[in-house]
Formats: sequence, C-alpha cells, structure tokens
Amino acid sequence: MTTPATTPATTPATTPAPTARRTRLTVRGQDLAAYRQAARTGLPPATGAATTAASPAHPFVLAHTLAQHTVTTLTHGDPGFTGVVHLAQEIHTLTPLTAGTDVDVHTEVTAARREARGTRLALTTRLTTTDKRPLAHLTTAALLTGATTIEPFGTLAPTAHPGSVPDTEPLTLTHTLTPHDVTAYAHAAGDLNPLHLDDDAARAAGFPAAIAHGMHLLALATEEITDRYGAGDPARLTALGARFAAPATPATPLRLTLQPYDRATVVRFTLATPTGTAVKAGWATLAPAGE
Repeated sequence: MTTPATTPATTPATTPAPTARRTRLTVRGQDLAAYRQAARTGLPPATGAATTAASPAHPFVLAHTLAQHTVTTLTHGDPGFTGVVHLAQEIHTLTPLTAGTDVDVHTEVTAARREARGTRLALTTRLTTTDKRPLAHLTTAALLTGATTIEPFGTLAPTAHPGSVPDTEPLTLTHTLTPHDVTAYAHAAGDLNPLHLDDDAARAAGFPAAIAHGMHLLALATEEITDRYGAGDPARLTALGARFAAPATPATPLRLTLQPYDRATVVRFTLATPTGTAVKAGWATLAPAGE
C-alpha cells in the first residue's frame, strides 16, 4: 500500500521522532460488520455467532488513523518526501474486539533507519480498554520514500515467521478483486487514498491502474484461514503477519497458497499475481477450539 505525500515542503531540518501519540475511540458494531463483509470478498457470508465477530485484521483499522497522523508529523517540512510504502504488518490479538468497547490507541515510533529510497520506520501500536485491559498489539514497518530529515534511532526487529513442521500439502485458491470490491474495502477500512480509487492518480504515481490495499489482501487471506482451519471462528486467529512485496490491481487473478504447520496451529500463506508475489511470508496462528 502506497500513500502519496500531502505535507508542504519547507526548510528541511533533522527531526527527532515523537515518543508517542494517543487517541480514544469506540468500536461500533456496524463498522465491525462492514469491514468483515469487505474482507470476505468472494466468500460466502459468515454464519451463526461469527456474523458479528471482528475480522482478525480489524485492529489495524483502529490503529491506522493515528499511525497516519504520526507519519504526517514526522515528514512535515521534508522536501524530499513523496509517500509511504507499507512494508510489513503484524497483529497480535489478546482480546477479540466487540461492539461498544471504548479503546485507547497508543502509537509509538520505535525505530528509524536511513535507506537508499528514504527512511524506514517501525511503529508499535497498543490497543487497550480504558481500564488498561490489553486488546491488541501491532507492529508496522513502513518506508517513507524520499524522506531524509528524520534522525535515525533504535533497532528494527526481525519479522516473525512461525511454523516448524508442515502438516499436509499446500492448498492453492484463486480470488479476483473487482474495482467495486476495492472501493467497498476502502470505505470499510476508512482508507480513501486515491491510489486505490482513481486510475489517474495511480498512474501518476507509477502504477498501471488503481491498486488494491495490501491489508485487503491480508484480511482476505485470514478469512480463508478462518473458514478452512478455524471452523469459521475468527477469534481463533490470535496473531497474523505478512510482508507486502508488490501491488495488485483489480481484475488480476490472485493465487492464495495456504500451508498448515504444527497441527494447524500455524498457517503460512502467500498471495501472487501472474507477474509475481504480492504478499509474502504471511502467517497466522490459531488457538485450539474452545480456548
């Protein structure tokens, strides 16, 4: 997922990363339902108690706006900054989200490193209830393309990739997103970046057409894993992660490969288009039924 720059260019200066940013919001049932429906592109509707359950990827929706504000603050006044590339995402769910819950969102920049294309950031976000009960912990890796005024600090942690013993042969499935699917996901996720909705904006940024959200692909994979290995219960998925390798456009077939490990307590996955891998090193961990 790539976000175009919107901050004005002024005199550059070395910028220390902010220690943290906070906000508070309320989880709404209609938002949980809309996101879950958008994430289940091409899949049958959820049934039973799962119809009101949160998508395993929904914590990212709650964290996204604050993370965007953090990046906007960091890149303000950097004349070289051109946009944000979402490189990798991990989500660890400690308590499933439910409608009506008041959530405190706390985002912190934990590391910054200069690279040839800009500055790589690591952000950690914690979701808790107002009485400090932990809900989810997220780790985000992003590249701020062209950014050079952020002072490097901290250490970038390696990405996780659990699973040791494969169970069965991999399962390969095919999905194809439509422009309508991408638009529905954009509104459900609150991410109306023109790169995902406007072909002209996407072409101006160097893409052949509007591109799907990377988190849409990740959310779709977790729904397939929920159905096939989690008995349809998204609360069984306790953690997930992936690296975003290349964009995918609507109408392009997506080949989703699922590989269960360790008695289906871990499922690894990739998503590929005919031209290459879009999502790599994907994984989800599942709790046993009844836990």
